[in-house]
Amino acid sequence: MDSAPAGPRRPNARGQGERLREEIVTAAVRMLDELAEDETMSLRAIARALSISPTSVYLYFPDRGALVLAAMQRCHEDMLRAATEAAGRHKDPAARLRARILAQAAWAQANPGLYKVMHESEVSRQPGMPFKEAVLAGTVAAVQECMDAGQAPAGDALTVALDLRAAVVGTLSLRINEPGLPWPPLAEQVDRFLAGLVGL
Repeated sequence: MDSAPAGPRRPNARGQGERLREEIVTAAVRMLDELAEDETMSLRAIARALSISPTSVYLYFPDRGALVLAAMQRCHEDMLRAATEAAGRHKDPAARLRARILAQAAWAQANPGLYKVMHESEVSRQPGMPFKEAVLAGTVAAVQECMDAGQAPAGDALTVALDLRAAVVGTLSLRINEPGLPWPPLAEQVDRFLAGLVGL
Protein backbone atom coordinates (compact mmCIF):
# COMPACT_ATOMS: atom_id res chain seq x y z
CA MET A 1 0.00 0.00 0.00
CA ASP A 2 1.44 3.36 -1.00
CA SER A 3 0.11 6.32 0.95
CA ALA A 4 0.11 9.75 -0.66
CA PRO A 5 2.84 12.11 0.52
CA ALA A 6 1.86 14.47 3.29
CA GLY A 7 3.75 17.41 1.77
CA PRO A 8 7.26 18.79 2.28
CA ARG A 9 8.76 18.04 5.64
CA ARG A 10 11.31 19.98 7.60
CA PRO A 11 14.22 17.99 8.97
CA ASN A 12 14.08 17.21 12.66
CA ALA A 13 16.25 19.44 14.81
CA ARG A 14 19.32 17.97 16.42
CA GLY A 15 18.37 15.56 19.21
CA GLN A 16 14.89 14.88 17.84
CA GLY A 17 15.67 11.53 16.26
CA GLU A 18 13.51 9.69 18.77
CA ARG A 19 10.58 11.86 17.73
CA LEU A 20 11.03 10.79 14.11
CA ARG A 21 11.21 7.16 15.17
CA GLU A 22 7.88 7.51 16.99
CA GLU A 23 6.34 9.18 13.93
CA ILE A 24 7.50 6.28 11.78
CA VAL A 25 5.95 3.76 14.20
CA THR A 26 2.72 5.79 14.30
CA ALA A 27 2.54 5.79 10.49
CA ALA A 28 3.16 2.03 10.47
CA VAL A 29 0.39 1.44 13.01
CA ARG A 30 -2.02 3.46 10.90
CA MET A 31 -1.05 1.63 7.70
CA LEU A 32 -1.23 -1.81 9.31
CA ASP A 33 -4.71 -1.07 10.61
CA GLU A 34 -5.81 -0.20 7.07
CA LEU A 35 -4.11 -3.24 5.50
CA ALA A 36 -5.03 -5.73 8.26
CA GLU A 37 -1.84 -7.63 7.37
CA ASP A 38 1.86 -6.89 7.32
CA GLU A 39 3.28 -8.44 4.17
CA THR A 40 2.36 -5.65 1.74
CA MET A 41 3.50 -2.77 3.93
CA SER A 42 6.83 -1.37 2.76
CA LEU A 43 9.33 0.97 4.34
CA ARG A 44 9.21 3.08 1.19
CA ALA A 45 5.46 3.53 1.58
CA ILE A 46 6.00 4.67 5.16
CA ALA A 47 8.64 7.12 3.95
CA ARG A 48 6.26 8.55 1.34
CA ALA A 49 3.49 8.89 3.94
CA LEU A 50 5.81 10.98 6.11
CA SER A 51 7.51 12.82 3.23
CA ILE A 52 10.94 11.62 4.25
CA SER A 53 13.58 9.64 2.41
CA PRO A 54 13.58 5.84 2.66
CA THR A 55 17.08 6.16 4.13
CA SER A 56 15.59 7.99 7.12
CA VAL A 57 13.37 4.99 7.85
CA TYR A 58 16.22 2.51 7.43
CA LEU A 59 18.25 4.43 10.02
CA TYR A 60 15.79 3.19 12.66
CA PHE A 61 14.43 -0.03 11.16
CA PRO A 62 16.67 -2.29 9.05
CA ASP A 63 13.73 -4.11 7.48
CA ARG A 64 9.94 -4.34 7.39
CA GLY A 65 9.85 -6.99 10.10
CA ALA A 66 11.62 -4.74 12.59
CA LEU A 67 9.12 -1.94 11.98
CA VAL A 68 6.13 -4.26 12.22
CA LEU A 69 7.53 -5.59 15.49
CA ALA A 70 7.83 -2.04 16.87
CA ALA A 71 4.26 -1.30 15.79
CA MET A 72 3.05 -4.50 17.45
CA GLN A 73 4.80 -3.53 20.66
CA ARG A 74 3.04 -0.15 20.59
CA CYS A 75 -0.34 -1.86 20.07
CA HIS A 76 0.16 -4.39 22.84
CA GLU A 77 1.22 -1.66 25.24
CA ASP A 78 -1.84 0.44 24.32
CA MET A 79 -4.16 -2.53 24.81
CA LEU A 80 -2.51 -3.46 28.11
CA ARG A 81 -2.80 0.13 29.33
CA ALA A 82 -6.53 0.14 28.53
CA ALA A 83 -7.00 -3.18 30.34
CA THR A 84 -5.04 -2.06 33.40
CA GLU A 85 -6.95 1.20 33.64
CA ALA A 86 -10.28 -0.60 33.32
CA ALA A 87 -9.34 -3.11 36.02
CA GLY A 88 -8.16 -0.31 38.28
CA ARG A 89 -11.68 1.07 38.48
CA HIS A 90 -12.81 -1.97 40.48
CA LYS A 91 -11.85 -3.38 43.87
CA ASP A 92 -13.54 -6.78 43.57
CA PRO A 93 -11.12 -9.31 41.98
CA ALA A 94 -13.78 -10.91 39.78
CA ALA A 95 -14.93 -7.51 38.54
CA ARG A 96 -11.32 -6.54 37.89
CA LEU A 97 -10.71 -9.62 35.76
CA ARG A 98 -13.93 -9.10 33.82
CA ALA A 99 -13.11 -5.43 33.21
CA ARG A 100 -9.62 -6.37 32.01
CA ILE A 101 -10.93 -8.87 29.47
CA LEU A 102 -13.71 -6.60 28.23
CA ALA A 103 -11.27 -3.70 27.80
CA GLN A 104 -8.98 -5.88 25.69
CA ALA A 105 -11.99 -6.98 23.65
CA ALA A 106 -13.12 -3.39 23.16
CA TRP A 107 -9.64 -2.44 21.96
CA ALA A 108 -9.71 -5.29 19.44
CA GLN A 109 -13.13 -4.31 18.14
CA ALA A 110 -11.98 -0.70 17.74
CA ASN A 111 -8.80 -1.79 15.92
CA PRO A 112 -9.70 -4.93 13.96
CA GLY A 113 -6.96 -4.56 11.36
CA LEU A 114 -4.29 -4.19 14.01
CA TYR A 115 -5.68 -7.12 15.98
CA LYS A 116 -5.32 -9.34 12.92
CA VAL A 117 -1.70 -8.26 12.53
CA MET A 118 -1.06 -8.86 16.25
CA HIS A 119 -2.37 -12.43 16.10
CA GLU A 120 -2.32 -13.64 12.50
CA SER A 121 0.68 -12.04 10.77
CA GLU A 122 3.97 -13.70 9.96
CA VAL A 123 5.80 -11.47 12.43
CA SER A 124 3.34 -12.33 15.21
CA ARG A 125 4.56 -15.92 15.15
CA GLN A 126 8.12 -15.01 16.10
CA PRO A 127 9.24 -16.18 19.57
CA GLY A 128 10.51 -13.92 22.30
CA MET A 129 8.14 -10.95 22.49
CA PRO A 130 8.17 -9.56 26.05
CA PHE A 131 5.26 -7.23 25.32
CA LYS A 132 3.04 -10.23 24.56
CA GLU A 133 4.18 -11.88 27.75
CA ALA A 134 3.21 -8.74 29.70
CA VAL A 135 -0.40 -9.00 28.50
CA LEU A 136 -0.57 -12.65 29.58
CA ALA A 137 1.12 -11.87 32.91
CA GLY A 138 -1.58 -9.32 33.70
CA THR A 139 -4.29 -11.91 33.11
CA VAL A 140 -2.45 -14.55 35.17
CA ALA A 141 -2.19 -12.11 38.09
CA ALA A 142 -5.89 -11.23 37.80
CA VAL A 143 -6.90 -14.91 37.77
CA GLN A 144 -4.68 -15.57 40.79
CA GLU A 145 -6.39 -12.71 42.67
CA CYS A 146 -9.75 -14.38 42.07
CA MET A 147 -8.40 -17.70 43.36
CA ASP A 148 -6.83 -16.07 46.42
CA ALA A 149 -10.12 -14.30 47.19
CA GLY A 150 -12.05 -17.58 46.98
CA GLN A 151 -14.04 -16.37 43.98
CA ALA A 152 -12.56 -19.04 41.70
CA PRO A 153 -11.45 -22.62 42.42
CA ALA A 154 -7.80 -22.94 43.39
CA GLY A 155 -5.59 -24.18 40.60
CA ASP A 156 -2.81 -23.27 38.19
CA ALA A 157 -3.49 -19.62 37.34
CA LEU A 158 -1.25 -19.77 34.26
CA THR A 159 -3.14 -22.71 32.76
CA VAL A 160 -6.48 -21.02 33.42
CA ALA A 161 -5.22 -17.74 31.95
CA LEU A 162 -4.00 -19.53 28.82
CA ASP A 163 -7.39 -21.22 28.39
CA LEU A 164 -9.07 -17.85 28.81
CA ARG A 165 -6.67 -16.22 26.34
CA ALA A 166 -7.34 -18.91 23.75
CA ALA A 167 -11.09 -18.44 24.11
CA VAL A 168 -11.04 -14.65 24.00
CA VAL A 169 -8.49 -14.28 21.19
CA GLY A 170 -10.30 -16.98 19.25
CA THR A 171 -13.71 -15.38 19.48
CA LEU A 172 -12.36 -11.91 18.67
CA SER A 173 -10.49 -13.19 15.62
CA LEU A 174 -13.56 -15.08 14.43
CA ARG A 175 -15.77 -12.02 14.89
CA ILE A 176 -13.33 -9.99 12.79
CA ASN A 177 -12.90 -12.64 10.08
CA GLU A 178 -16.51 -13.88 9.99
CA PRO A 179 -18.67 -10.87 10.88
CA GLY A 180 -21.73 -12.36 9.19
CA LEU A 181 -22.28 -15.07 11.79
CA PRO A 182 -25.05 -14.51 14.37
CA TRP A 183 -22.67 -13.68 17.20
CA PRO A 184 -24.13 -13.29 20.68
CA PRO A 185 -23.34 -10.10 22.62
CA LEU A 186 -19.63 -10.15 23.39
CA ALA A 187 -20.07 -9.36 27.10
CA GLU A 188 -22.37 -12.36 27.49
CA GLN A 189 -19.86 -14.62 25.76
CA VAL A 190 -17.03 -13.33 27.95
CA ASP A 191 -19.14 -14.01 31.04
CA ARG A 192 -19.59 -17.62 29.90
CA PHE A 193 -15.82 -17.94 29.42
CA LEU A 194 -15.21 -16.54 32.90
CA ALA A 195 -17.75 -18.93 34.42
CA GLY A 196 -16.70 -22.03 32.51
CA LEU A 197 -12.93 -21.55 32.39
CA VAL A 198 -12.15 -19.54 35.53
CA GLY A 199 -15.06 -20.73 37.66
CA LEU A 200 -16.39 -17.31 38.61
